[in-house]
This record gives sequence, structure tokens and C-alpha cells, in this order.
Amino acid sequence: MKLSIDGRTAYAYSGGKPLDPALPGIVFIHGALHDHSVWIQQTRYLAHHGHAVLAVDLPGHGRSEGPPLSVVDASRWIVDLVDAAGLQRVALAGHSMGSLIALEAAARLGERARHLFMVGTAYPMRVSDALLDLCRRDVRAAIDLVNNLSISTHAGKPSSPGPGFDLHGGNGALMRRMQAGWTGGNLFEHDFRACDAYDGLAAAAPRVRCGTTLILGTRDQMTAPRAVAPVVEALQPQVVQLQAGHALMNEVPDAVLNALVQALDTASTPQAR
Repeated sequence: MKLSIDGRTAYAYSGGKPLDPALPGIVFIHGALHDHSVWIQQTRYLAHHGHAVLAVDLPGHGRSEGPPLSVVDASRWIVDLVDAAGLQRVALAGHSMGSLIALEAAARLGERARHLFMVGTAYPMRVSDALLDLCRRDVRAAIDLVNNLSISTHAGKPSSPGPGFDLHGGNGALMRRMQAGWTGGNLFEHDFRACDAYDGLAAAAPRVRCGTTLILGTRDQMTAPRAVAPVVEALQPQVVQLQAGHALMNEVPDAVLNALVQALDTASTPQAR
């Protein structure tokens, strides 16, 4: 579906069902050089099981207009999108860069946030100078490197999207399409710099008024599970560890979905922190 934010088109996938603002809402936020499609299995299930689903394309990515944003500015955009869609209370699920945006959005929404999911997260989410330099010099090589580091298997199990699909090939194609789709600069470098620059955990955490779940891959080479200690200390979350790399939603889609559903089942009322 398409919404209007500040006079620009904002696109969000509703899981194959018309959005019903009366249902419990959940917003999915992708990571660097991705779009809404990384959440396809989880969004379709939840949309067909009693949830109002919005899986966004962030500005500059996919079908949403406008320049790409910083983590903080993207969180404001998410809140504006929630308001434009008519949703009153929402859960927020973000992957990698999107997990930082979800954190900031949950802080801004206060009691309107019913649960926060941070998937494949870390804090601080530093990006090495060598990788930033590679992004500037040879973005295709940087995409190939990050794609290989993000996926820990060549043969993900069903059901997303199913047997016979190449996780590496599909993710690489998506990243190349996102890079080519924004003609205003180097989108991959922008997204990495947005992750690297974010330092808002200490300010955001006390304003998060809902429960939090971290969903981490034990084989993650992009955001290592050991790098979440500041998040655990600040938010006191539930931590779910899955046998996967950074691309958890594609490698272990059903396990990610199960973690979402289990936490959402306990999030029907606000949880004071």
C-alpha cells in the first residue's frame, strides 16, 4: 500500500491482506540495502493471523520516495507512517540497521509501542574503515563481501521461499537492485554510515515503555551476538539465539516467526518498564 508522508510516497507491504487499523499492528523495518521483501514469510503469516502489518521500504529504498535518512530521522518517518496508516498501537520489528530505527521509533511512540524486536542487532553498530573504503571504491565487491558474510548456509530450509532457491543469489540481487535504484549517491555507503554514526541507545532506552526481544544468529559475522551487551544492559530484553547468520529471516524463517508470535502473544497490553 502507498501512503503520503511530507508530500512523498511511502510504500509498505501489508502481507497480502488489506490493512485493518482495528487489528493489533506490527511494523517491519529492513536493514542496509534491503527493502520490505526480506520479511515476506513473517509478514504474510501475521497478516493472515489477526495483525495489521506494514513492512516498509525506507526512503531511498525500493518504492518509497525521498533521500535515505539517518537512524533518528528514519524513526520519525516510521512514526509518521504509523500515524498515516491510522494505527494506534504497534509492535516494531527491525533487522540490523532497522533494529536501531525500531529502537528509536519505540522510544518516540512510548505507550503506543506494544513490543520491540531487534533482529541481528548490535550496539554500537560500527562499520570498519576498510569496509567503508571498499564501498566507495568498488561497491559491487562490497555487496559480494557483505552478502557472503551475512548468510551462513547455501541451503536454507523451507519455508521462505522454499527448496531450490539460492539465498546468496537472491540477497545479492536485492542489494544490487537497491544500490541501482537510488541515483542520488552511494546508498550502501550511506546506510553503513548511518549505522556507524548512531549513538542514541542511552537516550532512547529509558523512553521504551514496552517489552523487548532480541533475535540473534549464533553464526552472525556482521553483528556478532557478543556485541549486544550494551543493549541487554539498557533494555533487559528476552534474548532468542538461533542457528543462523545475519540473514536470519531467510535462513531460519520459521524460527524467527515463532519468536515473533510467542512474544506478541504476551504483548496485548502495555508493559511498563
